Amino acid sequence: MLLFTGIKKWEELYRAVEEKLKNNGNGCHDFDHTLRVITNVCTLLKEIHDADAEVTLLAALLHDIARPEEDNSCGKICHAELGAQIAVKMLTDAEIAPDIIARVSAAVRTHRFRRGNLPQSIEAQIVYDADKLDSLGAIGIGRAFLFAGRAGARLHNTAEEALNSPAYSAEDTAYREYLVKLRYIPEKMFTAAGRAIAAERLGYMENFFSELESELH
Repeated sequence: MLLFTGIKKWEELYRAVEEKLKNNGNGCHDFDHTLRVITNVCTLLKEIHDADAEVTLLAALLHDIARPEEDNSCGKICHAELGAQIAVKMLTDAEIAPDIIARVSAAVRTHRFRRGNLPQSIEAQIVYDADKLDSLGAIGIGRAFLFAGRAGARLHNTAEEALNSPAYSAEDTAYREYLVKLRYIPEKMFTAAGRAIAAERLGYMENFFSELESELH
């Protein structure tokens, strides 16, 4: 990505993250996902002018750096917590300024949807919103079905079946992900620009699942 070229230490960080995530085996949180989050960050930065672009972009690049460890531990390791620690080491090795390292690490630590540790800085909030936007719209639908396929779930089920079934079961469909989590994302966004995009993308998902219901029932 051109954003990370021209500055040697940025290029090295980019290649290190790419190398670790490109063969992760988790299509929902691979390097393509990281690139889409960076793109979302750039979109939000056009509307939010009081954020530090360097901090925000570095945090977006590193936000899922510990995702392979979480996947390999079957969720026992929190990739946000471990990722914040890994980010400190990588940024220190790249000779990034200590104040930037601290802010990037905080943004990585607080980007996760299910954690109670909420992002405080505007940079951390942008990264949080950018990450969540990738769970909505056409991309979000694709990711939801990708996850359901990896879990061995059915193509679709009723709302009652979805809401009364555990995660990682045959009923853990893309529709369940939408009902349990995705439809609530817009109200959890931190930035006005993020909420506006999220609402639009959620509308697309609502129409999709309505059409799927119509075709199947």
